[in-house]
Amino acid sequence: MLAQPSQKYRAHPVVDLPHRQWPSRTLTQAPVWLSTDLRDGNQALFEPMNRERKLRLFQELVRIGFKEIEVGFPSASQTDYDIVRHLIDAHLIPDDVTPMVITQLREDLIETTVRSAVGAKRAIVHLYNAIAPAFREIVFGMQLPEIIAMVEHHVQLLKRLCDQHPQTQWVLQYSPETFCMAELDVSLAVCNAAIAAWDAGPNRPMIVNLPTTVEVTTPNVFADQIEWMHTHLARREHVVLSVHPHNDRGTGVACAEQALLAGAQRVEGCLFGNGERSGNLDVVTLALNLYTQGIAPGLDFSDITGVARIAEECTALPIHPRHPYVGDLVFTAFSGSHQDAIAKGFAAQQEGKLWRVPYLPIDPQDLGRTYDSIVRVNSQSGKGGIAFLLQRDHSIVMPRRMQIEFSAIVQAQADTSETELSSQQIWGLFESTYLQASQQSSRLRYIGHRLLEVPQGQGIELQWCDAAGQHITRTGTGNGPIAATVNALGLPLRIDSFEERSIGVGAETTAIAIVEVAWPGTAGTKFGAGKDTNILTASIMALFNAAARFEASAM
Repeated sequence: MLAQPSQKYRAHPVVDLPHRQWPSRTLTQAPVWLSTDLRDGNQALFEPMNRERKLRLFQELVRIGFKEIEVGFPSASQTDYDIVRHLIDAHLIPDDVTPMVITQLREDLIETTVRSAVGAKRAIVHLYNAIAPAFREIVFGMQLPEIIAMVEHHVQLLKRLCDQHPQTQWVLQYSPETFCMAELDVSLAVCNAAIAAWDAGPNRPMIVNLPTTVEVTTPNVFADQIEWMHTHLARREHVVLSVHPHNDRGTGVACAEQALLAGAQRVEGCLFGNGERSGNLDVVTLALNLYTQGIAPGLDFSDITGVARIAEECTALPIHPRHPYVGDLVFTAFSGSHQDAIAKGFAAQQEGKLWRVPYLPIDPQDLGRTYDSIVRVNSQSGKGGIAFLLQRDHSIVMPRRMQIEFSAIVQAQADTSETELSSQQIWGLFESTYLQASQQSSRLRYIGHRLLEVPQGQGIELQWCDAAGQHITRTGTGNGPIAATVNALGLPLRIDSFEERSIGVGAETTAIAIVEVAWPGTAGTKFGAGKDTNILTASIMALFNAAARFEASAM
């Protein structure tokens, strides 16, 4: 029984570190960040990213501010090799961004890996091998002297190969895989062998990366391991000490935070914690944890929703609605007591003063989120069932983020009227908010459209009415009708999500389209809906309604 101790497992020994310093330290600055979304994160996907999605995510990582990005495993994947070469040959890597490529300790793989990165201004070559007892004894059948000799041989080979291409500044990263399960003296011996073989020094930079390949201890033990290595590594002043936490025990972020206290200078992870098994370190959570402590993370998450949508599209992995900082519901309170405390906190909060709103550890506006959905009604708070009533009585299935937005609008209406809203009243509010915004607009009243034949993509001719009552006719092109509509409108709109479905059956069938739109420079997103017998017309009307809502909010 799980309730009883098992003889199958044994606790890993603690570190003999009686004078440990890390518990009394305080973090004061952000680490060097490395994103491994394109490598470690990618290999954990059910369907790995193709070239297009990898390049898109790379561009987003650069925009966010990552200066080191692990771009792939070029010796194991032709796709990865081709992408690395494309990034270098097409000059897509900014001068202040360093790509990293990874390989195992095998001569032919190392040769391929170096060849993939030749021509980069600066490149990190990441070598790794497992060193824990189970791997030495079961997987490889090797003794420690053999492992040390193997590391020395392959690091020296890498050094010779890199020296043949002096136009690139080469950095060695060595990872003793399974470090957290290995004896510290073994880890030290192997790492020091790599440091000596590379001849780490002022003109030959090196990274020693210590991973929790599989989490097996509490975070404080990992911190002890890091502090011990930090104080014992050879040529420490010439070595950047890095950590690569996984999340098997659910403590990846805690391991990283405590490792930084213990002497680590750099962390590796994925944006939202994607990775094998339970995932890698969640970089967004760690970075924003630092931010809430007054430490600038050096990464731009001021539009966290935009980052999330790109990550979801590239990885095909949904982000949990309660994910720290970014989940769709993370700033939403259903409890009446929470709602009351938050409301009082906002009333007391003063511009430019210390953030002190109860239940909100961070100001949502710092992340590009709005306050609209923070206090939300539901069935348990006595005014709910909004989404249920719309689906039951009007066959409207709202996306989750639209539910959050609309429930805040209903809450405001209920507070104004001081009465319970009926299903019909809720439907009327839905119509006026999402289906009729364009007709109520002073500048974007939709009149009609006509599709055009163009050599490539899709063309469209749009008609709408402006503030002076004049009819405007413009044409646009794009890779589809929605993109062409955005182009014709000439507005800086970003489509974050789009859904369409049919309502009714037979001759009574009606199409409804729902679009989520962002306006760069404006916090949050807004939804619009369109309803018509023609799905394309419904889609264009939905876009007009969303744009009109942004236009109305700016007045």
